[in-house]
Amino acid sequence: MRLILLGPPGSGKGTLAVDLARLYHIRHISTGDIFRQMIREKTELGQKASVYIDAGQLVPDDLTIAMVQERLASEDCRDGFMLDGFPRTLPQAEALDRLTSEMNCRIDAVLNVQVPDDLILRRLSGRRMCRGCGRGYNIYSMPPKQENICDVCGDQLIQRSDDQPETIRQRLNAYREQTEPLIDYYAQRDLLLDVDNSGKIGENLPDVDRALKSKLGDESLNG
Repeated sequence: MRLILLGPPGSGKGTLAVDLARLYHIRHISTGDIFRQMIREKTELGQKASVYIDAGQLVPDDLTIAMVQERLASEDCRDGFMLDGFPRTLPQAEALDRLTSEMNCRIDAVLNVQVPDDLILRRLSGRRMCRGCGRGYNIYSMPPKQENICDVCGDQLIQRSDDQPETIRQRLNAYREQTEPLIDYYAQRDLLLDVDNSGKIGENLPDVDRALKSKLGDESLNG
């Protein structure tokens, strides 16, 4: 089973990716994790990527593709994988098609996680972080016992700058501009499966499992 997960920030995509990977016994692959691991291990690709990351720039497509290719060639990806954060662009999607063809495999489905903008704004703008111990909260879904005070260390809770409503809207617009061509690309190949994740994060796994089984058949998921 080889899956791709698309979804805007605040959609619960990361949680769903972990849950699906565990359910289907496949490897969850996040490009962010790949970057961090290769930089930590000081691989040649990792050192090249760190130059861009340290400068606050996007890692170029060719370098990102090379890092993903190296990761997918690992033994633990042989029985399947869940790609989270890749591809982000049409050239990356086309490169992934070439990679999977060379590996004599194919992408089985692309999950497009959908959540209304107003709910994403609520989820992200409600996030708070303790400036002392770093523990995370959400004033709507997981509030502290005392307003703006950490339950653990008693320090003040702060809101990150990228969780401000206007910044969130900018991130959502940027995501849609970047991802729209990908959605069309995979829809034309009959790989796209829309997933409603507007409920409580982590609770829609059975629905997604049923939708995938309906699209692909039980044998594909169990094999």
